Parts: sequence; C-alpha cells; structure tokens
Amino acid sequence: MKNLTDQQKGSLLAFVAVMFITPDSLFIRLSSIDTWGLVFYRGIIPFLTVFFGMLLIYKLNFFKILFTSGYHGIIYIATFSVTNITFVVSIQNTNVANTLVMIATAPMLSAILGAVFLKEPPDRKTWISIIVTFAAIVYIFFDSLKLGNFYGDILGFITAIGLAVGAVTIRSAKSKNLVPAAVVGKLFVATFALFFIESFALVEKDLIIVPLMCILCVAIPFVLVTIAPRFIPAAEVNLFFLLETIIGPIWVWFVIKEQPSIETLQGGAIIITTIAIHSFLKLKKS
Repeated sequence: MKNLTDQQKGSLLAFVAVMFITPDSLFIRLSSIDTWGLVFYRGIIPFLTVFFGMLLIYKLNFFKILFTSGYHGIIYIATFSVTNITFVVSIQNTNVANTLVMIATAPMLSAILGAVFLKEPPDRKTWISIIVTFAAIVYIFFDSLKLGNFYGDILGFITAIGLAVGAVTIRSAKSKNLVPAAVVGKLFVATFALFFIESFALVEKDLIIVPLMCILCVAIPFVLVTIAPRFIPAAEVNLFFLLETIIGPIWVWFVIKEQPSIETLQGGAIIITTIAIHSFLKLKKS
C-alpha cells in the first residue's frame, strides 16, 4: 500500500469493501430471524469483532482516538447508526433491488454535500458519471413505483442520505481516525434494537448465516469504508456503492429466484460500465 497513490489506495479500499458487501442483501433474505433480532446481531457482532481487534492494535489509545474525533465523531456515530438500522428494515419491506437503487443516489448526494460544505466540487468526469448513473437509477426505479413499496423505499433513501453525510464527514476529518466512532455506532445500533427485539434465538441455518454475514458483509467493509474517504473524495467512494445496486440483486436472483426486472438489468449494465470507465480514467490520471 505504501507505493500506491492516494487515489489508488482510496479506490482499492472502496472496491474491496463493496465486494464484501454485495452478498449482504442475500444473507438478510436467507435469515429467518425477526427484523430487530437481525439489527441487534448486525450491531453487536461487528462491535465486538472490531472493538477487540482495535484494542489489540491501539490498546488504550483506542479511547484517546475516539475522544479526539470531536464533533466529527459524534456526527459519524449518528449517521452510521441510522444507516445500519434503516438498511435492514428497508430490505425487509421492499424489493432488494429497490433498496439498493435508492442507496445508489448516495454519490449524487455526496457530491452536492461535498461541494457545499467542503468546497470540493466534483470534477467533470465525476459529475458526468453521477448524472449518467442517476439517470440509470431513475430508469430502474420508475417501473417499481407501481408496486407501492414506499415505506421500504423511503428508508432506502434515508440510508443513502446517511451514507452521503457519513462519507463527507470522514472526508472533512482526513487527519482523524473515525473507525472507533464507527465501532461505537455499532454498539448504539445493538442497544437501540434491544428495545424492540422479540427473540435472541439463532436456530438452524441462522447459526451460520448471521455470524458469517456480520463479519464478512458488515465488520470488514465498515472498517474499509471508514478509511477510504481519507484518500479520495466522498462522492467517488460512494460511486463504488453503485456496484452493489446491480450485483446485490443478482446474488438474490441466483440463490432465491427473486428476479430483478429487465429495467434493473439494463440500468445496472449502464451503472457498472460508467463506474468502470470513471475509475479507469481516475486511476490512469493518478
């Protein structure tokens, strides 16, 4: 990693994170545990995993890093907690493709927030990528509006807003390590879920699915996603999340036959092509 430019480091971190995240929606669908039980485990397992990992690395400096993150840390804890809850509830109340399409608006939101608050307007290539991918998102989403899954869709959009605010917050605090704040966010998620949880029981396939999902699709990616915006603009990090918009529903399609619409497949092809070209041009420039 030492020989890589900031652009290459940030792009690599974001890409690897999103690749780990792509089967997440499938695991949520495969689990039979109730919504708040799932939210609880998606909070407490990553919290314990990363917390003890960071204690081994930083020892008591973990708490020093956490307290010196200041208001950036507080904002990140809040947005991280909200997005972790709204994502799961959204997936369970609408089509997987719908939730991921709503989340795909995050790059556009990041670009706007970054331009307003960080005075970091996206370059022309990024704007073109955002406009093209947003047009593809509208195309995918237009047909699904007829189904009336508004509750899940709105929560998906709230998740996108949270991702955008979180990424811009990290970008504005490049000198600070906000991973400890994310760890605390996971604890908040688990604590909040305790007020609504019906059962802690993990039976049969959930004994494998839930811990696997929480480590592979939640713990590892959230560390990588929290680090990536320190190297590249928030809008570029969130562009990588558009890969999940198409790959996530394909996992679900292959395994449990929840078939995405032809609009999702066509729009997804445009999204992947756009991200590939954008990333190639950015990396080539760097």
